[in-house]
Amino acid sequence: MYTISFSRQAVLLFVSVVVLSAPCVAQRRRAASNGNRTAYVVDERLAALRSEPKLEGDLTQRLSRGRAVQIIGNRQADGAMFYRVAVTRRTRGWLPADALVSPTRVEDDARLLRLIRGSDDFDKLDRASLFLQVFPRSSLRAQVLSLVGEEAEQFAQSLSREAARRLNEKEMTAGGASRVIYFMNYNGLDRFNKIGVKFKYDEAARAFKYDGAAWREIVRRYPNSAEAETARAKLAALSNDKSR
Repeated sequence: MYTISFSRQAVLLFVSVVVLSAPCVAQRRRAASNGNRTAYVVDERLAALRSEPKLEGDLTQRLSRGRAVQIIGNRQADGAMFYRVAVTRRTRGWLPADALVSPTRVEDDARLLRLIRGSDDFDKLDRASLFLQVFPRSSLRAQVLSLVGEEAEQFAQSLSREAARRLNEKEMTAGGASRVIYFMNYNGLDRFNKIGVKFKYDEAARAFKYDGAAWREIVRRYPNSAEAETARAKLAALSNDKSR
């Protein structure tokens, strides 16, 4: 039997190597360590991290939508509630409470849904995707899933037009790959992939189609909801498209 001992320095070196070689954890919507105090930026217009809980406090940085933070305190000032948050181990500051939602804060799911409905274009889909991540057990989830399906279906049409305009037929033919490969690698899809909204390319129709993930979840998890009938109809239409 071999006995192996590590000095304190060796252990620290090993840990450092593991940490530095691990995949980057500073993802846009990473899971935070303490679920009871975790909050997420949903309104980046308000997400100015300040050194003090004041509207005129010095700006430290501006946080992006979807950023996870840890709430470590709160204070009322300037007619607003401010949260003291930890952004990283070394970065602390104050944010207006309205910039954030938390899965443990009552009515935050309803507040985010109101913000989603008041949003336009990709912002609406992005915030809806964030809702699905933050509130997995919300009673409003079926409504948000239905909204995701509707928005994604509309984006499929605009993506089809954009890709057809930007992908040159002559270059695709010269490149040798199939049309499907070119369209499924179209860079206009990138921002949708980042938020978990996927499309497929229908070669016969020469158009993108939403893959229907939100509708499938509605049918699976909320079969008796008001949204389920529409979801089933949408899935049936997708199935008919595949069979043609």
